[in-house]
Order: sequence, then structure tokens, then C-alpha cells
Amino acid sequence: MHPFALQLRLERAEIIAGNLANVDTPGFLARDIDYQQILQQVESGIQAGQSRPALPELGHELLYRVPYQAAADGNTAELNVEQAKFAGNSMDFQTSFTFLNMKISGLHKAIRGE
Repeated sequence: MHPFALQLRLERAEIIAGNLANVDTPGFLARDIDYQQILQQVESGIQAGQSRPALPELGHELLYRVPYQAAADGNTAELNVEQAKFAGNSMDFQTSFTFLNMKISGLHKAIRGE
């Protein structure tokens, strides 16, 4: 599950970075993905017995973010919200990476007979 989570977090980081880059662009509409829904689809594929379920195409999963406070220029990207989402996504990426690293380390020790 963690390899899929890492890939999704990487994709989400790119999307949020695009939102941050366009925070001052008039008429820009902030986008995001429904991370939980995509992971549930992947998890149900794993439970259904697929050895390597396909990751859903993210282009179809992009959603528009509703701003907390509408801007006069029509831009829906809010700097503080995007920064918080990016920081949270980074922490979750690091957590998934740590779990994956621990799993690989455990397998490596088992192979060496430790």
C-alpha cells in the first residue's frame, strides 16, 4: 500500500505546488485530488486479489477547491491554505516513506538471517 501512497503524495505535491505558484494569478482555480478515495480504490483492488492494481488516472480525479474566502479576481488559491496542505502532504509522504523503509529493512534482515 505504501508504494501507492508515495506515488499519490508525489502527484498531490505537484498539484499543490501548481496552486502555490498561481496564488496571485487572476481567475486561477485551485485544484486537488481526493486522496482518501483513490487509496480506498487501490486498497479494494488489493483485497480483490490483484497482485498489482492499477493506480487510478489522476487526470479524472482532479477536483476544484472551494475557497474559504472568495477573492475579487476569481482566484480560489489561498496562500495559507495551500501552504498548510503542502506541509501536511509532505509529512504524510515522509511517514509513508519511513514505513516502506522499515518494511524493506525488515526483509533485508530476514534474508541475512538476523
